[in-house]
Amino acid sequence: MMKRRIFLARGAALPAGALTLGVVAPPARAQFRVEISGVGATQVPIAIARFRDESAAPTVLSDIVRANLERSGVFRNVDTGEAPLDERRPPNFAEWRARPADALAAGSVARLADGRFDVRYRLWDVVKGTELLAQSSAVAPADLRLAAHRISDAIYEKLTNDKGVFATRIAYVTRTGNRFALRVADADGEGGQVALNSPEPIISPAWSPDGRELAYVSFETQKAVVWIQEVATGRRRQVANFKGSNSAPAFSPDGQTLAVTLSRDGGSQLFLLGRDGNNLRRVTTSQAIDTEPVFSPDGRSLYFVSDRGGGPQIYRTGPAGGAVDRVTFSGSYNVSPAISPDGRTLAYISRQSGAYRLHVQDLQSGSAPQAITETADDESPSFAPNGKLLIYATRAQGRDVLMTTTLDGRIKARLASTAADVREPVWGPFGR
Repeated sequence: MMKRRIFLARGAALPAGALTLGVVAPPARAQFRVEISGVGATQVPIAIARFRDESAAPTVLSDIVRANLERSGVFRNVDTGEAPLDERRPPNFAEWRARPADALAAGSVARLADGRFDVRYRLWDVVKGTELLAQSSAVAPADLRLAAHRISDAIYEKLTNDKGVFATRIAYVTRTGNRFALRVADADGEGGQVALNSPEPIISPAWSPDGRELAYVSFETQKAVVWIQEVATGRRRQVANFKGSNSAPAFSPDGQTLAVTLSRDGGSQLFLLGRDGNNLRRVTTSQAIDTEPVFSPDGRSLYFVSDRGGGPQIYRTGPAGGAVDRVTFSGSYNVSPAISPDGRTLAYISRQSGAYRLHVQDLQSGSAPQAITETADDESPSFAPNGKLLIYATRAQGRDVLMTTTLDGRIKARLASTAADVREPVWGPFGR
């Protein structure tokens, strides 16, 4: 009844034991090509100069920083040309004001005797002619990409007073032929590593609040079972393998509880259980299909999808059950709720005139929901941990892609992959 393309078309079965676990580690190759489009209403012009001697390092840090800041929608990159800049001396502020740039960052990369790299940079306020940041760190070659993301976060936070999300991670599911994989990557889609390979579908990944674990649904035993897997070690455990279907896991804000959809008693209903699969208790009791639960950031509410009104809409109830309130009223088909970290904004997929588009709705003002995409096949929205961006899956120019977008839809980045199918992205928390 509800639109969730979860790769359920079965191919030829692979040999027993073909399921493999992966330990997520720094990668050597890219999985995505990022294309940024759109113009923001207000953007800060910023110049990111090439870091001195960065061409001798395995990773070009300035390119990553520049792309991160542009993808955020907050910044507009100013061409630095071949200006000989680094962190050792202040720039000619009058020259950079004329470009014009409001902020400027420059740095250097130098190999140390132990094989690590000394990464240094400074950030200046060009308008005021003052220094804003000066940082240095010794970085292993495998961590240079992460170092660039952390530099991006520091610049973003200094200039916006909001935390950056460039050093966070995403998880997503791919299908290539008859193989399915759960992958973890940097927030820009690069550096992807396989956490789980399977000949059967994997769906509905969900991060734990501390970023150490992923819950997901695997069909490896020919039925839907909920697992939790440690990202760093690959160790995993079953937490929901009841009679019928076990699906749609979502962690509580404290990480101690999972909301799931179970059909053990007949129809699909919402349940809670402990992170080890214990203490099962039922949340909803209806004749409808209740599914896709997600906790509010304060843990006091569960948002979910139900067809109790005739078509799928988004509703809200308490974790202990009780009264149920309808949340979406615009359109006859609304699914896949995601709640912003501050609890103010609902993102979801709405079918309008046959097109499935990403919408956002202010939960406090009562204003009308807004479609923020022009594509027609959107799925699985997930908020960045600072609440400023969304990631979702869609089809663009005949390809399955992941996209990020600002909440007003003005700036989008397409993460185009070589994989045949790329679906079900979920943005991980801060802390890495």
